[in-house]
Order: sequence, then structure tokens, then C-alpha cells
Amino acid sequence: MNRLPVQNGGKGLFCLFVEPYGEDFWLKPGDEFTVVPDAGTPDPQFTVVAATDRLVVWIYEGGDPDKVIVDYTVVDSSGTELECGHQWSAERDPV
Repeated sequence: MNRLPVQNGGKGLFCLFVEPYGEDFWLKPGDEFTVVPDAGTPDPQFTVVAATDRLVVWIYEGGDPDKVIVDYTVVDSSGTELECGHQWSAERDPV
């Protein structure tokens, strides 16, 4: 199964932003999260757009932009499932 590991190699908070619902997961320096499509997803493929402080991810069935995958989880390096807004900080800059 395809998975997308994301690591924060910077010095500040970094946002992993998963579409189509705009769910955000905040990585502290050194954190690694993995986007895992639902086990029943046939041929999941990722589209990734990088910006200075965020990574926007879309998951498509077979790479077809008309078949957006909405069932996925984000896990940390220990395999713990994360909730939307994980490590969000009120002091952060707006995305």
C-alpha cells in the first residue's frame, strides 16, 4: 500500500494539510508523520504541493483527479493515529 511519510527538517512548526477537508496536522522540528490511505483504497496516489511552512496533500485513486480519496489516517512515528489539529498552537501564524 502507498503511504506518504512527511518529516519536519526545519526549526519551527510545519503544517501537513490534507485535502479535501482541509485537515491540519502540525509537525514540530524532527517530527515524522505518515499519511495512510484506507486499506480498501485501490492504487492510492498522492499529489503534493509544498509551500514555505506547509505541505498540502491530495490522495487520488489511481492518480485520477476525479476520484478523490477521503478515507485516510495520519499517524506519528510510533503508529499512533492523530486527530485534526494535532499540535496546533494558538501562537502560530495563520495558514
